[in-house]
Amino acid sequence: MSRGICPRVNSCGSFWILSAVIFAVNVIDVDAYSCHEVRTAFQLRQVGPLHRVPETPGTDVDLLICKHQGPSCCTRKMEESYQFAVKRETLHNIHSYSYELEHLISGHSDAFQDMFQYLLSFSQGHLSSLLEGTYSSLSRHALPHVNQLFSSLSLYLRGANVSVEAAVHQFFNNLFPLAYTRLINPGIEGSMMVGSEMGDCLRMIRQDVNPFGPHPAVMAQELAGALGAGRQLGLALEEGVEVMNATEHVSLSKECVKGLVKMVYCSHCRGLTLIKPCVGYCLNVMRGCLASVSELDQPWRRYTSLLEQLTHAMAGHHSLELALLGVRGHVNEALLYAQLHGPLITATVDKVCGLTTGEPTSMQPTSPEVTTSTVTSSSPLPSAAPSQPLPEQWLGQLAHLRREFLMYLQRYKSFFAALPEMLCEGENVVDDSTCWSGDDVVESYSGRVVGNGLHAQRQNPEVKVRSVDPTLAEVKERLDRFNQETQERFPKLGQVDAWDELGSGETDEGSTTDCDDEDGCQASGDGPEKTSQTEVSSEGKPIGRQPGGDSPHENSSRPPSVKVIGGSPSASWARPWSLALLFAVLCLQWTLF
Repeated sequence: MSRGICPRVNSCGSFWILSAVIFAVNVIDVDAYSCHEVRTAFQLRQVGPLHRVPETPGTDVDLLICKHQGPSCCTRKMEESYQFAVKRETLHNIHSYSYELEHLISGHSDAFQDMFQYLLSFSQGHLSSLLEGTYSSLSRHALPHVNQLFSSLSLYLRGANVSVEAAVHQFFNNLFPLAYTRLINPGIEGSMMVGSEMGDCLRMIRQDVNPFGPHPAVMAQELAGALGAGRQLGLALEEGVEVMNATEHVSLSKECVKGLVKMVYCSHCRGLTLIKPCVGYCLNVMRGCLASVSELDQPWRRYTSLLEQLTHAMAGHHSLELALLGVRGHVNEALLYAQLHGPLITATVDKVCGLTTGEPTSMQPTSPEVTTSTVTSSSPLPSAAPSQPLPEQWLGQLAHLRREFLMYLQRYKSFFAALPEMLCEGENVVDDSTCWSGDDVVESYSGRVVGNGLHAQRQNPEVKVRSVDPTLAEVKERLDRFNQETQERFPKLGQVDAWDELGSGETDEGSTTDCDDEDGCQASGDGPEKTSQTEVSSEGKPIGRQPGGDSPHENSSRPPSVKVIGGSPSASWARPWSLALLFAVLCLQWTLF
């Protein structure tokens, strides 16, 4: 039986002899190895001047960070270079992740503002066409006031200190003298200038006389409600960009930098340039370095929740679109109301402003084209703008942009808590049987892995956190204050769960429908569970049509199609998991015949 262990004596003997020779050579040359690989890594990673790396390891090296027994390929100057390099590399990695989130926020901020301005422009043209086509006698003088109204609404949506109610009432104040002299009493329009004292009197008494009925107040209320959420959403997105800008300037403490050098480069001093840190070890170092950053986790989660609710309040059920489209209908109804109540209005004005008008004009509308129907989502656009797309072709654009934004935003809710884990994944660490523990090569990291935040770092064995980053503490306070102010201004936001509504109408990859019931579709999709598996490609990009879809009518007035990607392909933490490749290990066995 003993002969059967290795029947091929020559082959087996050759194998073991070769192994013994290699082992003997390694033992003989153990004190004579060079620092060639360390020099190569030092140069490839652009750590510092190459002349700082010795040709051969030294035995009496006085190191401050990478202390260990035996010869070393490191010097004090190399440690200094390692500190600069590891700080540069870590900040670069942090910025690469924060840039993705900043790009998501700033990109959608621009996209929402573009959509707001498009809707304002469309609504302004919608109203102007009404005045030009139906109330031509006053349109030339009224159009500047129309421009002023929508300019104020635009400024309001961009965050300016403008009152929607004041802008609407100012518009109707300026409209009253025109309506009075050209619709109610057209015979006196030549004897009364709008800029005269009588015109000023009419503007001042408009709200007391109430010549337009309830329509100005209703219009102001609808616009203030719909535009208020859009304005606050814009301000919130700007606040998010400011938060990301501040975190990009995060500073790394001396204790942190030393811990990073020990984790990333101290293995090089022993010639181990390919060994990777243990996962638990890396988490301790990164959580210690980013303790102040992790403190932003809770206010950031609250902030993203408010973003969801504001987005839903602004775009849900097309509230902003319908409010702006309704301006034309409210103005039309207001002018019709003034004509129908002309005699009463004339009598009141005559007493207050002292204007003698003679016989009142007919109570019938002066233009047979006046309509009392209000604008709805299914109403055709005015004939004065035949090239404009029909509302159903673009009414869902804002809702589609909302859904896309919320889909990406959901991935970044835990960004500040997950940042250390993002930096400790992939090729940066090893979770196998051999990894670097900061002191030696081990089978597994034996230290206690702490959690996120300042409090948890008291037990961190790798990095001592001595103080809070003052810049990040200020950012946290500012974000908390913004969240509080938003909640106080919109107390009912917490009653709406914007994310639950998101699932309506989401479809799979093979579907040709890319809208929800708000967009005019007749059927819902497969729900959020199926969407989460099929809606996003492996590169973090949505699958399906872009906002706006494939319309059979292409024209220059079509609303802007907005495509904002939430993250780059390098962000593996934000991508769906790929299928792992399975490798079989071929082993050479010595068998007996």
